[in-house]
Amino acid sequence: MRSMTVSAPLSLHQRIVTELETRILSGTWPPGQRVPSEAELVGHYGCSRMTVNKAIAQLVRAGLVARKRRAGTFVLRPGARSAVLEIRDIKSEIEALGHVHSHTILERKARKATRADVATIGVPLATPLLGLTTLHRANNKPFCFEARTINLAAVPTAIEANFDADTPGSWLVHHVPWTDAEHRIRASQTTPQVSAALGIANGAAGLVVERRTWLRGQPVTHVVFTYPAEGHELVARFSPSADE
Repeated sequence: MRSMTVSAPLSLHQRIVTELETRILSGTWPPGQRVPSEAELVGHYGCSRMTVNKAIAQLVRAGLVARKRRAGTFVLRPGARSAVLEIRDIKSEIEALGHVHSHTILERKARKATRADVATIGVPLATPLLGLTTLHRANNKPFCFEARTINLAAVPTAIEANFDADTPGSWLVHHVPWTDAEHRIRASQTTPQVSAALGIANGAAGLVVERRTWLRGQPVTHVVFTYPAEGHELVARFSPSADE
């Protein structure tokens, strides 16, 4: 006879967390919505105030709600979550948050690789490159500044691509395969150019994600994404390796 695995029932605390979280993430409770008071939740679930308090505290730590003294608990507007281990286009990232994406190509320039490019993208001197700077918006508000270099020796068709219709990242994902990628994440003070584009103070803290991709050892692109540090986080979900 085949054995059956029966999942353990959720604890009352976890049931409360799950049900409230579902209302928030589904949009049933939009940003700014007041969450029922602890007394109301105690009456609804028939539990102790300590159980409800513990559940609300877990939602606070998850960044889903905020407690305001004497006013109650309110749903927060979700901040940006940038996937560390994924090759994901900014447009997809914004749309996953439930926002409308738009972008503007601020600068587009074909040029030859300099010594700085040899270090960053890893191509020989004088290799043909395409440099692009892009401002991404979420609901018409600045979201991310993108500075990208594409290796035209690897992707010659990029010189003719219409990046006003499609973002550089999205175009590359759909037109060019990649076999290897590298991400570097750091905090940095924003430059005057980036600060002006994002509408933040010059030198304000920025969250920087730097990415390189290769196709069988040949560099494809080097890109630096800069987000305003406030309200942004990096998320990575992964599984144990085979030897663990």
